[in-house]
Amino acid sequence: MPATTATAQDFVPYATAAIDFHHALNIPGGPLVTSRAELDSLHAHLVSLHGLLDAHTRRTAPLLPAEGDHLKAARTRLWQAAEHLHAAYHSSPRPGTGEVPDAGACRSGRPEGAPELTICHRHQDTAQLVRRRTTPADLHSPFTGLVRH
Repeated sequence: MPATTATAQDFVPYATAAIDFHHALNIPGGPLVTSRAELDSLHAHLVSLHGLLDAHTRRTAPLLPAEGDHLKAARTRLWQAAEHLHAAYHSSPRPGTGEVPDAGACRSGRPEGAPELTICHRHQDTAQLVRRRTTPADLHSPFTGLVRH
């Protein structure tokens, strides 16, 4: 039997299947508030996807500008989704107390202490990358900038 080597493309479908499996097993029907742990995990997933798309964008855009535009738009939308998940995390009640943190607490550097601070560190690390590779106009525009054909 010949030995096969895994390629990067082999792993993305498994990640997608794992999310689908998690959804089927862990999200019951009916109303249920999303836990902070779930929001943190989803944020980590989106930030990872953002990094993957960033790598593809940086390699592809110089060679195929039209494809690069689409990848840049997807990367920007993933960041926007991560921003919303980060905000949702800080808008959800703290376990145990039910207290909802102040909206600006994350900027203070230690809004809730460890381990809850992990999401803020991840978010701020990715925000530095976003600021280097995306313009403010791209981040706030409702138009994705897809104009090349």
